[in-house]
Amino acid sequence: MDPSLFWGHPEKRDSWRAIFTLAYQSLGVVYGDLSTSPLYVYKSAFAENIQNSETNEEVYGVLCFVFWTLTLIPLLKYVFIVLRADDNGEGGTFALYSLLCRHARLSSLPNHQLADEELSAYTTDRPETQTTANFSFSSCLKSTLEKCKVLQRVLLVLALIGTCMVIGDGVLSPAISVFSAVSGLELSMAKEHHQYIEVPLACGILVFLFALQHYGTHQVGFLFAPVVIVWLLCISAIGLYNIFYWNPLVYKALSPYYMFKFLKKTRKQGWMALGGILLCVTGSEAMFADLGHFSQFSIQLAFTLVVYPSLVLAYMGQAAYLSQHHDLDNDHRIGFYVSVPEKVRWPVLAIAILAAVVGSQAIITGTFSIIKQCSALGCFPRVKIIHTSSKIHGQIYIPLINWILMILCLAVTIGFRDTKRLGNAAGLAVITVMLVSTCLMSLVVVLCWRKSVFLAMAFLFFFGSIEALYFSASLMKFLEGAWVAIALSLTFLVVMYVWHYGTVKKYEADVENKVPINWLLSIGPKIGIVRVRGIGLVHTELVSGIPAIFSHFVTNLPAFHQILVFLCIKSVTVPHVRPEERFLVGRVGPKEHRIYRCIARYGYRDMHKDDLEFERDLSCSIAEFIRSEGTECNGFRHEDLDDNERMTVIGTSSTQLDGVQMCENEAYSSPIVGTSEIRKSETMRKRVRFVVPESPKMDIDTRGELEELMEAREAGMAFIMGHSYVKAKKGSGWMKKVVINYGYDLLRKNSRGPSYALSIPFASTLEVGMVYYV
Repeated sequence: MDPSLFWGHPEKRDSWRAIFTLAYQSLGVVYGDLSTSPLYVYKSAFAENIQNSETNEEVYGVLCFVFWTLTLIPLLKYVFIVLRADDNGEGGTFALYSLLCRHARLSSLPNHQLADEELSAYTTDRPETQTTANFSFSSCLKSTLEKCKVLQRVLLVLALIGTCMVIGDGVLSPAISVFSAVSGLELSMAKEHHQYIEVPLACGILVFLFALQHYGTHQVGFLFAPVVIVWLLCISAIGLYNIFYWNPLVYKALSPYYMFKFLKKTRKQGWMALGGILLCVTGSEAMFADLGHFSQFSIQLAFTLVVYPSLVLAYMGQAAYLSQHHDLDNDHRIGFYVSVPEKVRWPVLAIAILAAVVGSQAIITGTFSIIKQCSALGCFPRVKIIHTSSKIHGQIYIPLINWILMILCLAVTIGFRDTKRLGNAAGLAVITVMLVSTCLMSLVVVLCWRKSVFLAMAFLFFFGSIEALYFSASLMKFLEGAWVAIALSLTFLVVMYVWHYGTVKKYEADVENKVPINWLLSIGPKIGIVRVRGIGLVHTELVSGIPAIFSHFVTNLPAFHQILVFLCIKSVTVPHVRPEERFLVGRVGPKEHRIYRCIARYGYRDMHKDDLEFERDLSCSIAEFIRSEGTECNGFRHEDLDDNERMTVIGTSSTQLDGVQMCENEAYSSPIVGTSEIRKSETMRKRVRFVVPESPKMDIDTRGELEELMEAREAGMAFIMGHSYVKAKKGSGWMKKVVINYGYDLLRKNSRGPSYALSIPFASTLEVGMVYYV
């Protein structure tokens, strides 16, 4: 049976075994945070001095709010709608922004090219059944966004706010989950002893959790999934016991009428209690943010069949117990553990602590994913990213972010020391992310899905009004802990926007100062440029023209290599670029100059290859370009750039099985049938051979150019690395001076260099620096 019969995007290549395996893993990684919310929801809701009266209107009202919030937001909004808006399998706030950028041509990357829009992952299928009115409004909205720079900045800032709140939630959710689990000790020991054990134990567990991250999502998923399964079974069993033992009629509280009665009776306190009730959906965003780690169908399957019914039973069980116990101290004894039978309280406490550790894992994993997306799209400083799975490239670990999250998490745990203020801060972060995703999704409905504007407005109004109600309740608790979420998000927002602003200004300076190709062609005879053996790779961010750094280099040292390649390694606004579409290769100047441009394109989830494999692919791509040049029916797509360069799409060597192949350090005695070989018989430091197809036949000039490329490859590669520094011009405003001269400069000095530059041998590297005034 095909899962696509029931769900949105089909997982056609996944067998049922693979789907259930991913669903099993997702329980430990995606749903840990959501499944531990029963630990603190009721306690946070009744923290606003709400008394549980004999009529049970308060506890029934809270249960009703929890049930419908769980049903409408995680189940209806995320499982059935938002998960369908994946960006080629990638999820999260920034994935929605990337999707909108592609459809409205609002790329946040300054080096965007028209050729990037021809990528297989870039183009999306447009619905065939759409009315003229829908198409007209979508086109009008698209045109408005493309023309209005202010709206583009607003959209970028909106995406960054949602992203920063996810990162802030990565600090707050582990703290409240672990702290709430440990707080169960208050029922088993004296309060004066409990307060000295609770915080140190919570901090020790958090340190253990973050230290475990380097093992990767795959190992952690299989380790943690059994814990979540046991926890869900445990809270389901306790919930069923409490329902049948204490109040079998508690199901009547699911009527929406009890929400009205709750707000009518409690008034302002009930409205502010919504800030605690919304914690029942903490971790819902992880379903979408962690989509790249698993698959859409596996996440949907795990939630609908396991997580959702378990949570509903757990909340109903707590409400059933509280409805028969009105003498509880609302300050601290109305939490989860009071409804657990005393005989099993200690085992449940142990399972709850383990489940809280798992719950923290979900948001940490989502934080890693979203920071990688932001870094690849030029909105976050470059950091070291470790891929923990050779099969699933979305499973990553970021050491620096991991330790920053740990330090901040320990700080808020030690600083607050209670679930009320932690819950207020976490609630604001959670609901802000949901509001941002609702706004972006309404644009996706119109721009990407080409649906009716009324459908988009209905989505925005329905879910936006629910989330706005919770947002207002959370914002009222600004002085009671919610300020921490705002402070954390503002800090990350400043970092991300300053980095993006500085990156764009730097690229604009590169474009403004680039040198025309005619300068390079005419300067040779004047100053006597010498061509030395080998391949010279000039790394540049430019996709056209000659970088000013190279002109600065060649005027001071009038010599460069017999083969010169302007290499640009850039990210595009798609998760993956297919290997057969990896390179854009073109010629700079006349053929006899042997100057080429090569643009290597990577998606924001792609893993960069090691230097040896990349050099091999680069050499083969240039050789294949030389061979295929002049052939009209070669099936490649081209693009005309400002400098009249014609770029050809070339794949990696592994995808060009019928193209040029390169062999190094091999004996030449065994001929290859059906091919022609170009080789050099002299004894070299490294012997290189190109194997090319017999047909079509090559002319003498093409063969000679391949031989020269082969000689240069045998002589080795040299890397010319450019370092551009930007400074604010004299007369610039004080804000611009602070951002460029101090903010961006500080981030640049402490950020990681380009990934391709880390594996380049120092002996073959020449660095050239320039200062731009912007």
